[in-house]
Amino acid sequence: MRGKRGDPYQQVSEALKRTIIHIILLGGATTMVAPFVWMISTSLKTNLEVFRIPPTFIPAVPQWHNYLEIFRVVPYGRWFLNSVIITVTQTVLYLFVASLAGFTFARLRFPGRDLIFTLYLATLMVPSEVTLIPKFILMKQLHLIDTYIAVILPGIFNAYGVFLLRQFFMTLPESLEEAAIIDGASYFRIYWNIILPLAGPALATLGIFSFRGAWNDFMWPLIVINSEEMKPLSVGLASFHGLYETNWPHLMAASTVALIPMIIVFVLAQKYFVRGIALTGLKEG
Repeated sequence: MRGKRGDPYQQVSEALKRTIIHIILLGGATTMVAPFVWMISTSLKTNLEVFRIPPTFIPAVPQWHNYLEIFRVVPYGRWFLNSVIITVTQTVLYLFVASLAGFTFARLRFPGRDLIFTLYLATLMVPSEVTLIPKFILMKQLHLIDTYIAVILPGIFNAYGVFLLRQFFMTLPESLEEAAIIDGASYFRIYWNIILPLAGPALATLGIFSFRGAWNDFMWPLIVINSEEMKPLSVGLASFHGLYETNWPHLMAASTVALIPMIIVFVLAQKYFVRGIALTGLKEG
């Protein structure tokens, strides 16, 4: 066995295998990063330089003022603030509702629990486009059109988050809540003081998904928001597209700035995100 381990041909073969794997991974990473690098490059060019043939990767004279222009030509600051308010509020409410429902389906026992949960999961099969008109009619009847509530409210109810957190809660030992019940704790106190603090990885995972979805959502805000000052970034960026031309440097600069919050959120929650992916769904219901 010791002779086989020291076999030079085997060592070369393993080294070659590792090299090939690293080359493939490097190629995949380059493919994924290249569009973002090109976006930043385009944001520093002039309109003429964008269409230059052959294309230039590094701008001749970086146009840093493009990042200042986007705040002058459109109400970009207001759009950014709208997106922050909508995304943060929707994410917090979504995590609260999903965790509360997930705890209910994982820990409480009541007649028809599994049937209700199955029907709830079945809503994932319904395309979102099917519910656009009913949701719009409901928001109109409630006089919520062109408000933050109209954008936020439909996004805080989703069966995916309930399923994810339910699976995670079922991996936690029941002895924790049994001890709390003996001490006289209510179910809500068990949920708030015991279950939630242990659910950090799962909440971080779901929070990143929710934040990304709310930050990038385009169709629903486009339908329920009418005024210019209430637009989120996802809808406002479309203003850089004209009927006959598009200001690509400004659009790319605005898109680059819009990407920063997502990067910050992922970097801050990356450790919990990886743990959440690894831990959720380990126990079948």
